[in-house]
Parts: sequence; structure tokens; C-alpha cells
Amino acid sequence: MTYKLGLLGLGTVGTGVVEICQDPYQRLGLLSELQIQRVGVRSLRKPRGVPLSAEVLTTDLEAVVRDPEIDIVIEVMGGVEPARSLILTAIAEGKHVVTANKALIARHGEELFAAAHKQGVYLLLEAAVGGGIPIIQPLRQCLVANRIQGILGIVNGTTNFILSRMSEEQASFAATLAVAQQQGYAEADPSADIDGHDAADKIAILASLAFGARIDREQVSCEGIRGVTATDIRYAQDWGLVIKLLAVAQRQGEALDIRVHPTLIPDHHPLAGVHDVNNAVLILGDPVGEVMLSGPGAGRGPTASAVMGDVLMIAAHLKSEKTRLNPLLDSPLMEPLPLLPLKQVKARYYLRVIAVDRPGVIGVIGTCFGEHQVSLECIVQKTLYPGAEDGGDQAEIVILTHTVCEKDLQSAVASLRQQPVIVHIPSLFRVLPD
Repeated sequence: MTYKLGLLGLGTVGTGVVEICQDPYQRLGLLSELQIQRVGVRSLRKPRGVPLSAEVLTTDLEAVVRDPEIDIVIEVMGGVEPARSLILTAIAEGKHVVTANKALIARHGEELFAAAHKQGVYLLLEAAVGGGIPIIQPLRQCLVANRIQGILGIVNGTTNFILSRMSEEQASFAATLAVAQQQGYAEADPSADIDGHDAADKIAILASLAFGARIDREQVSCEGIRGVTATDIRYAQDWGLVIKLLAVAQRQGEALDIRVHPTLIPDHHPLAGVHDVNNAVLILGDPVGEVMLSGPGAGRGPTASAVMGDVLMIAAHLKSEKTRLNPLLDSPLMEPLPLLPLKQVKARYYLRVIAVDRPGVIGVIGTCFGEHQVSLECIVQKTLYPGAEDGGDQAEIVILTHTVCEKDLQSAVASLRQQPVIVHIPSLFRVLPD
């Protein structure tokens, strides 16, 4: 039996998929029964790193998804359109679909899942989150007996590389970003990564599957790492903390708390030891407790591995000649759940404040926070350096709060900014509890 594949996209991941399918040392078992029928590309003139005949390549993407001989469509072209329309057409044609498109699933997953469920075909997306880390299927199968209470993740390799190098070398954000671009870990336009949008897409997908919830991606709070400095990293280390771009999804009563932001994590926490371009996802479930999955979060090999794992799972189902879908692989049906407004989130906070160096400054800071019910755990004057035009000195003051409500914290910070002795508040980050 031969199962024919249609591939949309022949970039980094698409090339990796073809390499796996053509590798003679891997073509055992079900893999030997897969055949690439058509490959949709934007240009036929671009040189390819894999041997494919001219008859296989086409710029007619619609022809790929409508080809009656194709059993499984693999979408690795990225972007929202035309990927969305092509996948919907493939589903309407009765084809199973495998995708690595996190941005598409985060924004249109409900529509695509509903179409696949109605048509009785699979829509699998292991490669959309975590690259080579198996996380989607563990959530939907291995941990299905659990009530998932929370997910914490380092799900963007670019930002993790940057923060790891900044920590190791005490380098600036700009210099480390340039290194990441030179080594191919960051795009020429890195905004999707460093502003947190990529991580927000991924945690929205994980939350929707973990909680069976309909997530409005645009409501997911998202902060990037542009404001993290080597100074903040050094001060965090003084307190036994490391800075990571953390993706959070957790139950808060009848609502979901979903957000992405730089976070100070205790250096003994499992996620603190995830370095460079690696990703990790920590799942808290009942009754299993804590489960952490980690590994390479991006790249040709890891992502293509996840794609082909989904393809082989579908091929195994087709080979069994079952007419009904496996309910643990079927597209999930989701219910709307409200997202907790960020102002209601409770957390500890780290602040770095630049103030005029004069008696009573610490008292002014304490009063501002106290008036807004913000309790301070620690306040330390770190550095003195020359001031600006008036020639007076300025002090750098670092603050850790106890757990407080975001609304109260922001009110206190707004009040603090109005004080004449406060020059600047360059850093404000959340702190993960011990």
C-alpha cells in the first residue's frame, strides 16, 4: 500500500520532510510506503537542496490540495493566507492535513478543527509548538486522564538563545541579537520572536488543547525582551534568579490566565536550566503532578521529525482500514472560556528605579507602594553615578515585591513616576514564585 503526500512549501522544514522521505536508511516499515506526489512552491527557478523531478514541483498550490491521488497534505509554507484557504480546500476534498503553522492555528484553529471534524479527517499539528519536542500528542493522549492545571513554557528558541548569551557573557541585548542573526537563530526582522508574538501563538495553542478552550489569540497579553538589560540579568543573579521569556497558561477559577513576558525564575527551577535555542514545557496536572518536556525547539531536523511523526500516525490509521477517527487524535471541540484580565493577575515583581541621590528617597518609594497596598520584600540601593545637568548624583535602586495584584502594582508605579526624586523606571518584570 502506498500513501501519497502533497507538500505545500519547500523551505527549511519542507526540505527536511523530503530528506526524511528519501533517506534510504530510514525507509523502513510505514515510511517505505510513503510517496511524495506533488510539491507546491512559489518559484520553479529557485535551486533546491533535495532531488525532486520537474513533474513533482508545481506553482499551482490549488492543484496540490485538489489532487485526487493525494491522501495527506503537509503544510509547511507558513503565514495565514493562502495557507488557511488551502487547508480548508484540502479538508473539503477529504484529505488529512499535517501542519507546522503556529500563527495560523493560533488565529484560525477553531475554524480548521471544526471543518476537519465535520469532514471526518485528521488535522495534526505536533510541529506547530516546540519543534522536535513531542508536546501536542502527550497533551491529547498520554495526559488525557489528567485535569491540567497549568503550563509554563520556554517556547521560543531565539529569545532563549539571546537571554542565555546575555547571561553568560554580560553582553547587551543589541549585540547578542546581532550574534543570533549571524548564526541563523534570528530573522532579519526578529520582531515576531523578540516581541513575544511567536511564543504567544504557541501558548494559545497549548492552552486551547490543554483546557479544551476557545482562545482569542488577540487577547493573550504579550511582552517581549527588548527591555531586558545585562544590568537586570546581573541583579537577578544576585538574588539567585535568571530571566527567561516565559509563556504561562493556568486556570484561575472559571477563567484562564494566559500571557507571555520576561520572567525572573529561581535558579533551581527546572526551566532555569534550559539554555540556548532549546525549548521546554512544564505541565502541571492532577493526578500526575509536574511533567517537563524539553529539547530542540526549532530547525530543519527537529521540526521535520515532528511533521513526519504526524504523517506516520495518519498512515497507520489508514493502513488499519478503520472508517472512524481515533477520538484521541480527532480535532478537538472547544468551549469558550474567558481570559483573566492582566490587571487581575497576581505576581511578585522586580523593578529597577533611577532616583536622585538624596536622603528620604527610599522613604518616598516605600510610601508610594504602601499607599497602593503593595508590600515590598526587598529594596536595595545598588549603584551611584553622576547625574545630568544639575551635577547631582543619581542612585540605582532595585526592588522585589511580595505577591500583589497587577492593578495595584501599576497604580503604585504610576504614582512613583510622578515623584520629583524619581528620574526613570527602566525595568519592570514579574517574578515566578519559589
